[in-house]
Amino acid sequence: MLKFSYSQIKNSRNLLTHVDENVELSKEFFDRSKELLEDANNIHVTGNFFYDEPFVTGNFTVEADVVAPSTRSLKPVKMHQKFNFTENYSEVEPTQEQLDEEDTIVTVKDDTIDLQKAVEDNLLLSLPSVILTPEEEAKGDFPAGEGWKVVSQEAYQEQQSNKENPAFAKLKDLFKDEKNK
Repeated sequence: MLKFSYSQIKNSRNLLTHVDENVELSKEFFDRSKELLEDANNIHVTGNFFYDEPFVTGNFTVEADVVAPSTRSLKPVKMHQKFNFTENYSEVEPTQEQLDEEDTIVTVKDDTIDLQKAVEDNLLLSLPSVILTPEEEAKGDFPAGEGWKVVSQEAYQEQQSNKENPAFAKLKDLFKDEKNK
């Protein structure tokens, strides 16, 4: 587990506390993420903690090989994820003003910064909202059922532009007689 002492980082003579670790994901993580992520391997985190009053701040880069279900067919899709995240850690409950100014502030309990949970949470947040198998990407097929089908944004816009406005369709018949004269 990736746990660090808040007070040691805060009081360190070194400006930066470097992190360069392989990460093993917990069973609890896979239990809570089973619908979003099927597997994750070769997870590596690098980055630094530093004290910038009133926070210990961590800037990290994570790389991982993951398997997630296709959002179209639920077939497994292998992907390589690389993402960055920054978190601020505080000994005391942050003020509303601090919460408004900073993206993420985590209140530290028992002087322990749990980088493991931060890596796990950010791994889930980094997953794309649309995940497709290579075949699904190449074909561009969309699911369909009885009386419904999913269409691409482009197909929808084309369909809308070719659609006649019913109010104008009636007016079109008004001028038919004048054209025949």
